[in-house]
Parts: sequence; C-alpha cells; structure tokens
Amino acid sequence: MSHLKSLNTRELSHALARSETTAAYRHALLVTLLVAAFFILAACTGAAPAAPASNTTTATDTGEAAATGEPATLRVGMEIPVQLDPAFASSDVEIAILNAVYDYLVDIDAENNVQPRLATEWTISEDGLTYTFTLTPDATFHDGSPLTAQDVVWTFERLRDPSSELPTVELYSNIASIAAEDDHTVVFTLAETNPFFLFDLSDNHALILKAETADPADLNGSGPFKLVNYSAENRIELEANPDYFIEGKPGVAKLEIIFFSDQAAAVDAIRGGQLDLLMRMPTPLFQTLEQSPELVTFNTPTNGFDLVRLRSDQEPGNDPRVIQALKLATDRQAIVDIVTLGLGAPGKDSPIGPTFQQWFATDLEVPARDPEAARALLTEAGYPDGLQLDLHTPDTGDRPDLAVVLKEQWAEAGIDVNVIVEPESVYYGENGWLEVPLGITGWGHRPYPQFYFDVMLTCDAIWNESHFCDEEFDQLVEQAGTTLDDNERAQAYAEIQRILLERGPIIVPYFFPQLGAIHERFEGFAMKAFPGRTDLAAIRLAE
Repeated sequence: MSHLKSLNTRELSHALARSETTAAYRHALLVTLLVAAFFILAACTGAAPAAPASNTTTATDTGEAAATGEPATLRVGMEIPVQLDPAFASSDVEIAILNAVYDYLVDIDAENNVQPRLATEWTISEDGLTYTFTLTPDATFHDGSPLTAQDVVWTFERLRDPSSELPTVELYSNIASIAAEDDHTVVFTLAETNPFFLFDLSDNHALILKAETADPADLNGSGPFKLVNYSAENRIELEANPDYFIEGKPGVAKLEIIFFSDQAAAVDAIRGGQLDLLMRMPTPLFQTLEQSPELVTFNTPTNGFDLVRLRSDQEPGNDPRVIQALKLATDRQAIVDIVTLGLGAPGKDSPIGPTFQQWFATDLEVPARDPEAARALLTEAGYPDGLQLDLHTPDTGDRPDLAVVLKEQWAEAGIDVNVIVEPESVYYGENGWLEVPLGITGWGHRPYPQFYFDVMLTCDAIWNESHFCDEEFDQLVEQAGTTLDDNERAQAYAEIQRILLERGPIIVPYFFPQLGAIHERFEGFAMKAFPGRTDLAAIRLAE
C-alpha cells in the first residue's frame, strides 16, 4: 500500500532525491537508446555488459555452489531501501526485506487467497464482528524468545493508535478491541462488519513485532531469514533461520538483496550473471531478457494502474465538460499498445480491473475516441481556443512514456500539454501529487478493490488526489465495504464503475503487469502482483 506519510518519509530522505524537471520524451528516448546500446555492445563483444562494480556481488555464484556442494545463495536486485520500520515501509525492496525477516498473521497467495502464516486457523462469528485466531506454538523471534498472542496484540495496538500518526491508523480504526485469550489465541472485535478484514490483517505494514520493541527497525523477526549484514547503500545479507516454523523453508541458505539505483544496470547484471532474480522493470528492458537462454521470464497480470487525474475542485477541472473532453481525447487501446507494448490490460476509468473477475464491469463501454467532440465540449466550457495544461508525472516505470502519448493524443483536441517529469521524491513530496492540478500517479496492486475507493476517491479519503466528492458515490462505497451480501456488493461496485466512467475526474488507461526474470537453476518462484510480497523463502535450486 502506498501511504502518503510513508512515501514522504522514504522519498524525501532518498539518496537520489534531487529537484529536477525534464521533458518526458527524453525518458522514452533514453530507454530506447539503452536497449539499442546493449545489442550493439553484445554484438561487438559477444557478451552482455557487466553491472557496475559497486553493484557486483562478491558472493559465491549459486551455480558454482550447486556444483561444489556449498550452500546456495539467491541474489536479488532491487532498489535502495530507506525505511525498515514495518509501519512506514512502502517500496517493494522494503517490503521484500521485511517479509523475509518477519511474519504476517495471515498471508495472501499469488491468487489472492488468504492463507495461514502465524495463524494456523481462525473462526468468524455469525455477526461478522469477532475474529478468533489460533497461533502456531513453534514461532520464535531471532533472539530466541517465543512469539505469543501478546506480540500480535502489541503490534496491532501500535498500528491503530491514533497518537502514533502511523499510516495504518485509519485502516484499523474499525477495530473495537484486541485481546490475547492465552499465549496462542488472539481475538479481534470489530465496531462494524468488514468483509475484507482478513486482507487488512495482511496489509504490507502488519508484520508482527516483538512486544515492547524499542526500535521497530531492528530486524528481530520470526521470519525465514536472519540478518547478517546491512550496508545501506549496497546490499543486505541474510541467512536461513534454522528454527523457522514452516517446514521446507527457506529453500536457500543465504539471501542477498543487492541495491541498484538504475534499472538498466540491474537488467545488465542479471543478464551478465551477477544476479539471480529481478522483479519490476520497464517493458522495453524486460523484452531484452526474454531471449536470454538461462533466464525464465514472468509476466504477472495485476490490478496495478497508472492514474491520470484532474483536480475537480478548481478550474478547469471543476467543469465536468473538461474531464469529459480529456476522456474523449484519449485512445486507451493505443496507449496499451504503445506504452505497455501490448502487455497491459485496457482500463475503464475505475480502479476495478479485469483481475477482479467477479466485479469488473464487462458490460460497460468506454466512449469511442472523438477529438472533435472533445474540442466542442471545451468550447462549451469556455475554452474555444483550447486548453494549456501542465501534466506532472514521476520518473518511474512507464509513466513518462504515458505522458508523452497523452500529450500527442490530446493535442488533436486542442489541448496543449506541457509534460513535467519529476523524481519520485519530488512528485510524492510536500505540495506534490495531492496538489498539482493534473498528474499521473502509479497505484500498486491490492488484493481487493475497496482499498482504492476508501483511500483515494471518497470525499474525505486521505489521498483524494483528484479532490473528487460525490454523495451517491460515497454511499455506494460505504455499502460495498460493510455488506456481507456478495450480490449486494457486486451491484454497488457496478454502479461505482458507472459513475466513475461517466463523471469521475480520473482516467485509468491500463492495468500494468509485473515483469520479472529468474535464472533457470532456481525453482519455486511465483511472483506476486505486488513484487515485494513474493515469497523468496519458497525459492530453491532446481533438482
């Protein structure tokens, strides 16, 4: 989950943070040049370029380890972490490290099913308000102390304490009480029904800490790996926890997460053999790996999306005709083809994507692109000479390329766009994404859609970046988020999607996939839609 407070804490202290604005087309050109340069260099030398020396591991190659009988090491390339307090962690690398060191009460598998982790079983009362969990008696923290129900209580009391100002306070505000019945039984009582409560207990931040932990970033967890060494700008080295309570995990003796500030360098590293696993990369770079004979590539559909939104509380977005003009000027399928190279799924201006098969409104049709009709709407709204707009976007993923395509498409409707590409630290910083009139924001995959509506689109939502407020919409969101009747929820979600398509100030052109690659000598890798939650402990050398 991307929380404003965690993003500010993480991004503003990021080592690469700097104030920089550039044209988006330079990003697209840079990616193209990087790909071309790789093939030219490979053709001339007969080998892929190596990763920078500062990012090249000195650990024994896992292939050599298999041949010599030495313990296997899994080397994963990810971005540089900043925040390792679970309550504030937000990036994939931060969640991946914490998921390897700590445990969740329950987990969500790659198919969005709730699975046991610390809790071996649970019951839900008939009224849907009381959840009773039985904990495994075999979990211990890395310092040797047993994990008990008191640790679970302490963790969630911290996460929901209003005085803590943690980004999880609102998520757990519906909990009326948490109690430990004994060392291995914990009971949650809700103030009102929440059909998604089990998913909430597996929120990215809800890793179970030892009660009364003085420093929540001390990495004393109960998870499958234990900390060996942490170099903040280079890598983190972990070793298998011999006392881990889940049989067969972890599958490797050592886990190294090596930090890269440049995605192209990370791709070069896995191609050159300095990495074993890479998750998340721009589409053109991913395609350069698909032909690598020693790599297995993965394309995982997700409900993650890039959101184009216009503030609806100020000019020109406070005139509904303007957002409708933007929608009519947008060719979503062309965007899918150009930006995601056909790997994404077209959106319908709602956070509910096709991966939510039971809720995605297949019967809703997006109006056909019509630049002339868009131009006419702008004239009616008082802009006969068209509009001039600044479009802000972070510099990550395919978002700069999306901005370039929108600029070209909207120009046909008389909309002159000035693309402003900013480092993530700037875009998600103070006076950034929540304030700019027109912006592109990346929203990661969630296992259920209610999250998006609650935090980004209701009138008082904490991250309502479009400043959208619609009474009918809010009533439907409340209904969908509290009813225990699946049919009633489906009807509410159908109406929510209709409202957003017809009058919502947002455009969701596509749902992006997560792209990854792993060396063929490993097995057990199942990349999740949120890569940081991928179970690295399940990976082992292939037999």
